[in-house]
Amino acid sequence: MKQKTRSYNLLCPISRTLDHVGDRWTLLILRDLHAGPARFKDLQTGLTGIASNLLSDRLNALESSGLIQKYESEFGVSLYSLTELGEETGPLIFELARFGGRMPRPAKSRRPGNLRTVAVSLGTAIKRAVGPEHDFEATLMIDGEAFRMTARKGSAEVRAGAAEAPDVVMTTSYDPIMALADGEIEQSQFFSEHVALDVNTPGKEAEFFDLLSRSMREFD
Repeated sequence: MKQKTRSYNLLCPISRTLDHVGDRWTLLILRDLHAGPARFKDLQTGLTGIASNLLSDRLNALESSGLIQKYESEFGVSLYSLTELGEETGPLIFELARFGGRMPRPAKSRRPGNLRTVAVSLGTAIKRAVGPEHDFEATLMIDGEAFRMTARKGSAEVRAGAAEAPDVVMTTSYDPIMALADGEIEQSQFFSEHVALDVNTPGKEAEFFDLLSRSMREFD
């Protein structure tokens, strides 16, 4: 059954934003697409508890708003990705993540079905923290899921999938990342107790740790 689209019908720009991204699950769909293109199944797996018909409705609404696009890959698989306008939701979602870190956790909370959520929060943080001295590519292995962190000439991003030739490979887990973001542990404890590092290009680990450390401060 198709969900009804509700609107505030107000001139206020905040209400207009909420008209397009304020429905339940919508921001979380955008959050996960900041990790890169995804299949319908990938999105449904990550959004634990969403019904397939509701996900279809939300995706259709986001397409109509010009925030995402659907296309076929070279292998004939249907994928969803952010448009240029959709990419601009990154800072909005990041600020929600920062604010959420100050709120108490639900009494009964579940992990997301996958960790694509990491890409928008960490990706936005490193974009703010990156400097011209950072020039590397790294793979982050978080509970077995791979993410590619790239820093080049003052720009940076985080996307789902391993780097082809990483200078550095960091292995960690989601729970201590959340504890760090929520202020429950310090950076020093996170890096010393919850991180394993493999260095393929000597010297790049210093750049990697410097950028990661700077990005973590963006959550304060």
